[in-house]
Amino acid sequence: MSLKSGMMFLEWRVEYRPVQKPSRFVPNAMNNSETQVLVVGPSWVGDMVMAQSLFKVLKAGQPMLKVSVLAPEWSRPLLDRMPEVEASINFPLRHGELNLSRRRLIARQVRSHGFAQAIVLPNSFKSALLPLLAGIPLRTGWRGEFRRLLLNDCRRLDPQRYPLMVQRFVALGLPPESPLPTEIPAPALSRHADSINSTLGQLGARRSERLLAICPGAEYGEAKQWPAFHFSELCKLATATGWRVLIVGSPNDAGIAGQIMDGLPASAREHCDNLAGRTSLRQAIDILSIASAVVSNDSGLMHIAAALGGPVVAIYGSTSADFTPPLSKRVKSVFKVMDCRPCFQRRCPLGHLRCLKDLEAEEVFTALCDLVD
Repeated sequence: MSLKSGMMFLEWRVEYRPVQKPSRFVPNAMNNSETQVLVVGPSWVGDMVMAQSLFKVLKAGQPMLKVSVLAPEWSRPLLDRMPEVEASINFPLRHGELNLSRRRLIARQVRSHGFAQAIVLPNSFKSALLPLLAGIPLRTGWRGEFRRLLLNDCRRLDPQRYPLMVQRFVALGLPPESPLPTEIPAPALSRHADSINSTLGQLGARRSERLLAICPGAEYGEAKQWPAFHFSELCKLATATGWRVLIVGSPNDAGIAGQIMDGLPASAREHCDNLAGRTSLRQAIDILSIASAVVSNDSGLMHIAAALGGPVVAIYGSTSADFTPPLSKRVKSVFKVMDCRPCFQRRCPLGHLRCLKDLEAEEVFTALCDLVD
């Protein structure tokens, strides 16, 4: 359930709600078009976390700027924890759905807010349609998919200049050809103490001085997913040295989480709690915020954990930290050096998945101990 209170979301309506802030924050009415920008947000959890760097740069350049984000409802728990975001606008269409009549209806409602600029982070043609239909004067984004027909600030991407996803996001918040900040501000999600206490009560979980959260899922595909038997071995090593383990993930991760638990002896299982499929995104954020450390595949939860500031061991298979690294100084990336990786495929094109199978639990546990110590 969302932390928000407010209008009930109807099937066809767009809902505009100020994001939840600490009690000292009072949302301002969005009545000055010169200080309002709409960011069309990405569709992946990790990308939405990295988008916070853009929000930070926008606010640093114009402190009075009001940043709103057009994004799916699932993203609200993340946007709630980004102090730079004034409000979120729910975008009810499914990923890839065109539905022009519905987009026009949404655009009319967005138009009423009087945004001066739209920054479109996704690279699809459809994502750039709504700012045009809403009549937003300045529409910024990268070229691709005939988007020059829709964007009047349509920029050519130089992958050599901006090799990282976060750099590409931040560059869209700056004037064309402007240099990036010397140090791009890292995402930093805020913690909500009341929400954390509520989550612990609802899940029957408890705090621990040595609490290890593991995130074994990978929505992108199995080529990013460290095998269950390795996670089981990691849990054995961790519980034998005083760690309590929480398995965190979506309902799609319940299968691998069950395999991990099945691979544990009773002595280790009693120190492990399987929360995969039992938490909302908000609750998963709360759990990761109190973990002493996190071990995760390259996934959205990895980026969330890094943005919460705790130690994170990031496991890479087919992907690479050279493109979407967790943006924190308390991170250690582990991977196997192989000629065939990174391939960035959802499934191993060679069928052996050695980039993940050959990465032993002892290597990951050593990285964890080095990082925490």
